[in-house]
Amino acid sequence: MAYGTIVRRTARPPDVTRPDSQETRLKVITAGVQDRYLPRRGEDRQKPVALETPLLVPVNFDLAPALNTLSFVRSAGQLELQLTEGRQRMELRVGKKYRLGRKIGSGSFGDIYLGTNMGTGEEVAIKLESVKTKHPQLLYESKIYRILHGGLGIPNVRWYGIEGDYNVMVLDLLGPSLEDLFNYCGRRFQLKTVLMLADQLLGRLEYVHTKSFIHRDVKPDNFLIGLGKRQSVIHIIDFGLAKKYRDPRSHQHIPYRENKNLTGTARYASINTHIGIEQSRRDDLESLGYVLMYFIRGSLPWQGLKANTKKQKYERIMDRKMSTSTEQLCKGYATEFRSYFEYCRSLRFEDRPDYAYLKRLFKELFYRKGFQYDNMFDWTVLNLQQERAKLPPERPLGAGKDEGGNNDAAAARKSPPEGDRERSRSANDQHYDSQGGGSRGRIGDGQADDKAAAARVGQ
Repeated sequence: MAYGTIVRRTARPPDVTRPDSQETRLKVITAGVQDRYLPRRGEDRQKPVALETPLLVPVNFDLAPALNTLSFVRSAGQLELQLTEGRQRMELRVGKKYRLGRKIGSGSFGDIYLGTNMGTGEEVAIKLESVKTKHPQLLYESKIYRILHGGLGIPNVRWYGIEGDYNVMVLDLLGPSLEDLFNYCGRRFQLKTVLMLADQLLGRLEYVHTKSFIHRDVKPDNFLIGLGKRQSVIHIIDFGLAKKYRDPRSHQHIPYRENKNLTGTARYASINTHIGIEQSRRDDLESLGYVLMYFIRGSLPWQGLKANTKKQKYERIMDRKMSTSTEQLCKGYATEFRSYFEYCRSLRFEDRPDYAYLKRLFKELFYRKGFQYDNMFDWTVLNLQQERAKLPPERPLGAGKDEGGNNDAAAARKSPPEGDRERSRSANDQHYDSQGGGSRGRIGDGQADDKAAAARVGQ
């Protein structure tokens, strides 16, 4: 999952004990070093052995009584492991300010870890990418975040640098992705939720496009809710495949090209992307349309297709997608969804989409259905229902009357907001492929030449 997986606070991991009492050594796990032992005084350092524990996972352990303070620093400014008496804890630090925690997800080009600002205690997300990767992207992605800085629903980059064998980017910590919440809600969203999402997601893409970039990997995993007071704000993440589609000053559009590799996630890729046409703003919007239909339908017609090779799988997805008309895709749902696709597919390569028209399309449907824009998404309602289920039973009527007979006691629980209904589905309704991204191929470089671009298959 892209970072934003629902984070559950759990107990600290168990201590790592010394397996061989006769050869007492302290096991240290560090970035770029597979397995080292710090010997006791007088012992020779042993050769590294194969590591079975994943890299960059903090480990708690008991220190030998005689050990006072020990610091093991690979080199100045690099990932630091520090063991301090009293704390009895191994720490992985980045930027001399952030403590690296457990892995919470994966992005296009690296893994995501939970981190902590050691000065304030604030939790952050830390994205790591090996410096040895064939097509490094994290620096490029960090620059895009800085260009987009200040926009609603854009995470803030706290720090970027190189630590040991890793490129590191520290970001705001966000909540779960829309894919996570989709699973949480039984793999289908009600119309009200889909329409509220459509309004926000169109806004995010419009903002990215005004900054001269296209995302090129629009999918549920790359939209996350915020935390705390910003939990109703949808954030857009993972710009590893993003590309500049025009010159920011002159607004000169990139040229139309064909025979391009499939870049993005096949499940949500536009038809033009499948047939090898250079992507532009229209393709982000078509992908968003598939995301919305995925949410309201529960699945897309080209999910779950089998093939022997990735190339054959891409072709099968493309064939099914091209043979599925907008009428078939949107059958049984509001005509506005069909109108959305017809508009997106009518756009020419360099056309600027009419975002206001698309927002208005869904807003008019929203208010015509009598919904209220109260940010009560399906997962919000589900959370409230679960919290209410935990409340103690109401007292009998009159149980709280005072001497004058006035009832100062139980108030009735509020019913769920109008427009949100309880969902009851058959087993077949809930039996869908839970993978949002599927297997991934070689990653594109996000630059104009796109020589390294490839696909990530979403079934």
